[in-house]
Amino acid sequence: MRWIRAAGRGLLVLAVVLAGYGASGARAAGGLEGRGPLTLATAGDLTGYLGPLLQGWNRAHPGEKVTLVELPDSADESRAQMITDLRGGTHSRFDVLNIDVAWTSEFAAAGWIRPLPRDRFPLGSFLRPVVNTATYDGRLYAVPYVTNAGLLLYRKDVLAEEGVPPPRTWAELERAAKTIAPRHGLDGYAGQFLPYEGLTVNAAEAVYSAGGTILGDEGDRVTVDSAAREGIGFLARGVRDGWVPKAALTYTEEESRQAFQNGHLLFLRNWPYAYVSASAAGSALAGKVGAVPLPGRDGPGTSVLGGSNLAVNTHAEHPDTAARLIAYLTSEGVQRQVLTKGALPPVRADLYEDPELVRRFPYLPTLRASVLTAAPRPKSPRYDQVSMVVQAVVHDAMSGHSTPEAAVRRLARELAAISRRG
Repeated sequence: MRWIRAAGRGLLVLAVVLAGYGASGARAAGGLEGRGPLTLATAGDLTGYLGPLLQGWNRAHPGEKVTLVELPDSADESRAQMITDLRGGTHSRFDVLNIDVAWTSEFAAAGWIRPLPRDRFPLGSFLRPVVNTATYDGRLYAVPYVTNAGLLLYRKDVLAEEGVPPPRTWAELERAAKTIAPRHGLDGYAGQFLPYEGLTVNAAEAVYSAGGTILGDEGDRVTVDSAAREGIGFLARGVRDGWVPKAALTYTEEESRQAFQNGHLLFLRNWPYAYVSASAAGSALAGKVGAVPLPGRDGPGTSVLGGSNLAVNTHAEHPDTAARLIAYLTSEGVQRQVLTKGALPPVRADLYEDPELVRRFPYLPTLRASVLTAAPRPKSPRYDQVSMVVQAVVHDAMSGHSTPEAAVRRLARELAAISRRG
């Protein structure tokens, strides 16, 4: 995974690590003490926006300079390096971690990141749902940095020719995918259906869009029910009936984007970066792509929130600097650069209504609407295990190896076992 794609998927990994030298500061507001130089480690920054952004911090804070270091591009590898380091306790190098939004509960429950004082960060300026991804057990353990929500991309030239509006419900999506797509030599619909984190996201969106849930608020109880069966059934039926191509069972974000951008799909569920790519000058689909919120069972559906949160290591020696760096990275001016130079969706609500930005990024109003109705992935101290179970069960159902009914029974049984172990 690369910087843009990982962030879009909610798999962006960014860590701020202490260089280990410099004097401690006086007691800071909010009970955080200590100032000194930091090292910022990140997954591959393909847009190159972060280095210049940090230069602004370094010019203003010569005694607390940040050195940029890159972790592996793969989110799984970066997460593994984080956990290995954090388990070192006081010997850990990492001070601030920019973790995938789904990892906040896991890291907080393990005691790796510290609670943060709400009054030190501009939480009231953020899109409302993103703050929920940064909490665990009623306390703030991180600060939202980048957000994201899934969108339905569609061929607006094809739908215009057919005189059909973009779908708002599953039935409308299915009908167009079955009838309109073949007339234009296209496959109907695809998402990210390879058994990896992307399938967890797609499956959760299908369950949420049917009115269901997967786990209780903090992962303490299993809540899959008939709505989960409907959501999984919708995905499985698509493959069975042919309006979801079997090739989509191997798609991640990039394979699905390429299939859509190369003119093979009528509809695609993906993150906004895919809209930007498909609409860019030189793309075969430039001017032919539309974006709307995901459809659901009875109307607009529910997206899963993506993005990343900034958290502070429990054993950080300079937490005051870490907190002030987080406040800097979530300030209005820097968040604007996150969008304009990094191509990443910001968390500041006012940027989604800025006329200049909307002209440059026309999907912003749709993305804002999707974020405001989005939901986090299931919260759990054992999120990695939860995600692997969801992937395996849903992929089996979509591959025709089990029925949706059997899949839901298995999902409930295996999630309950994880909860008991927790």
